[in-house]
Formats: sequence, structure tokens, C-alpha cells
Amino acid sequence: MNKKTLRDVDLKGKRVVMRVDFNVPLKEGVIKDDTRIKGALPSIKYVLEQGGSLVLMSHLGRPDEKGITADTSLKPVAEYLSKLLGKPVTFVADCGKADAEVAAMKPGDIVMLENTRYYKEEQAKAKQKDGESDEDFKARKAELKEKQKELAKKLASYGDIYCNDAFGTAHRAHASTEGVSHYLPAVCGYLIEKEIRIMGGALSDPKRPFVAILGGAKVSDKIGVITNLLEKADTIIVGGGMAYTFFKALGNNIGTSLCESDKLDLALDLLKKAEEKGVNFLIPVDNEIARAYDKDAIHMTIYSDSIPAGWMGLDIGPVTRELFSKSIIGAGTVVWNGPMGVSEWPSFAAGTEAVAQAVADSGAVSIIGGGDSAAAVEKLGFADKMTHISTGGGASLEFLEGKELPGIACLLDK
Repeated sequence: MNKKTLRDVDLKGKRVVMRVDFNVPLKEGVIKDDTRIKGALPSIKYVLEQGGSLVLMSHLGRPDEKGITADTSLKPVAEYLSKLLGKPVTFVADCGKADAEVAAMKPGDIVMLENTRYYKEEQAKAKQKDGESDEDFKARKAELKEKQKELAKKLASYGDIYCNDAFGTAHRAHASTEGVSHYLPAVCGYLIEKEIRIMGGALSDPKRPFVAILGGAKVSDKIGVITNLLEKADTIIVGGGMAYTFFKALGNNIGTSLCESDKLDLALDLLKKAEEKGVNFLIPVDNEIARAYDKDAIHMTIYSDSIPAGWMGLDIGPVTRELFSKSIIGAGTVVWNGPMGVSEWPSFAAGTEAVAQAVADSGAVSIIGGGDSAAAVEKLGFADKMTHISTGGGASLEFLEGKELPGIACLLDK
């Protein structure tokens, strides 16, 4: 995958419509974590240094589901970005009505549009209503799709070049991520370029041994990832809540641990395929268990094949921590997505911490796939020891599955 970047186009005197990921935690107008804003600065500064101007667009939160509130407005983000850059950022309260502000722009100017998800046609999601016929539903979806094209065309009218630098939404074919590319030359920014280079390289030509670590709650969330990695990895490590589905499939008692009973055959099939392909497939051998899903619950360590009734697994145990760590140390490439337990609770964070330490000490090309595993790495102070921490949770998963991401596929090839 070799896409054109900002460096491949002439930006002098051009307006660049840039999709960024400013979906930051915001409460009462205060930004709680500015990582995503700072992550976009290299692309923003490059455009300005090259004599271009910028129209920035992003989503924030889920106003389509929870309603429009003060904490879904990008106005505080515009003000914060202005302070970071030391220059004005003009905020437009309606992303579909920025003509006057855009027309007045000069090289070096920045306009930020309001939350793109204030428009339902941004995502063009539709659910069939009670009593709505299939024909009417189909017609309503088609109408919404046409409105999505109109919004994309409107956003594109603000610029000469489109740049996507929001990897976290690249797996969605929204008006502001994929739609705009139909009306403007489309390139990627520094963030997406890095994701493609590092994650793409790890999957296409990894330094071996290649170790994949997968955690989180559900096997169903990772089916595609495991299936794809069975063709590429030397070792697959499975922890977190999803491990108990594998235990149950193997005939073990799991008490009240999380389990997807409809995925037992699938779990056995994945284990069989791993054996056939010679992939070392590791699941926990011991666990930290408790009687209740509670951060202060009394817990004990027990082997994975003998979890008693009424108890649930909430983290991997010490023997497993050592087993997993030994498999990680000496790896050439490590990809990690998902915690080993309920890592937000100190009592059940030891497994995730042990894996983070092992990855940091491994010397491998290390890629952290966003979400809870990225948060754990940041919290433990290991971020600077990792090769790459992905900016997109869902997008990272789909990338690891080998899926085509619409927000990247739409960009111009070199």
C-alpha cells in the first residue's frame, strides 16, 4: 500500500481540507487528554509551512445517538489548537455553512468546522422503523446516501486538496473521510502515512519471530484478526475475557467467567488451524479469580482447568505472566491489541502490566493497537519504548484483519 502524502503535492497558495481525529475526552469545555490534537500537529504545521491554508474537520462523541450537547462541540478544541499553534483558528458553528469564512482565507489561515456528526448524512446510518416496509426503508436509505454525497461535495468545495489524517475513522466510509475524496485530489497526512508504513510492514514482511498478543472481552471481536494472523504469526497469545471461551471449548469449568457459548466450535476450529499451520497458540494456564466483578473483590490464583462454580476469571495468573513474557522476549515483531484482564482495576492489572513490560524489554518492532492496551502502555510509562502506538482502535483491528479501509483506499496511489 503506497499512497500519496502531503509531500507529494504542491501546497503553496492551496486550501487543504483535512480530516483530523479530534475526538477527545471533553467535559464542561475542558479537554482531558490532548494526545490526538498534538498528534495532528505535524501535518497541520507542514501545510502552513508550505504556504497553504487549512480547513479542519472532525467528529466528537456520538451526538447522533446521545444528542447535541456542549461536550460534543469542537469550539473548545479550536480554542485549544489556537493556543498550541500561537495563531488564530476561526471556528465555524455549522460545517455546511462556511463559505464566507473560507472565501476570506489567506495562506497560513486555519478554519475549523463544527462536529461533522451534527449532520446525520455524515454517517448515513439508517435503521428500519417499526411498520416501515422494505421498499420504503430502501428508498429512505437511498435518499440518505444522496444527501451524504451532497454533504461530501459541500465539504470538498472548501478546498483544493483533501488530506485524511484521521486513522481512527479510516474504517468508516463517511462523508468527511471517504466521500470528499470523490471531488478533490486525496492524499494522506503524517499519521496515516506512519500507520500504513509500520503496521502494513509488520503484516507484509515482519521481522521474525512474529508474536501477536490479543486480549479483550470477546472472541467475536477478534475472529477476523486471529484468522488473518494465523497466516502470518509464529505465536499467537490470547488473554483477557476472550480466553475463557477457549477454556470452555476445551471442556474446562469456567465458573461464571465471561464466555460466548455460541463461539465454542469456532474456538476449537481456531485451535485446530493453529496446530495445522504450526502456529504456537498460547492461552492462560492460571488465572486470578473472584466471586464478583468488583475492583475490591477478594481474589485468588487458580489453574485454568479448575475454576470453581461461582467464581470468575478477571486476570491471568503468575505462571501465565511468565509464560507469555518468555514468548515475547526475543520476538522480532510484536503486535498487541487488548488487555489481559480488567486492567483498569489495580487488583487485576498485573497481567497487562507484565505483558507491557515484556514488550518494552523485547527489543522487537512493537506495535500497540490502540484502546486499553495503549492506555496501559501510556500509564506505565512504556510509550517511548514502543515502536508505534496506533491512533485507531477499530481501524487497527480491521487493518489487522486485512480489510480494506475506505478512508485509506480512497487516497491517490503513488
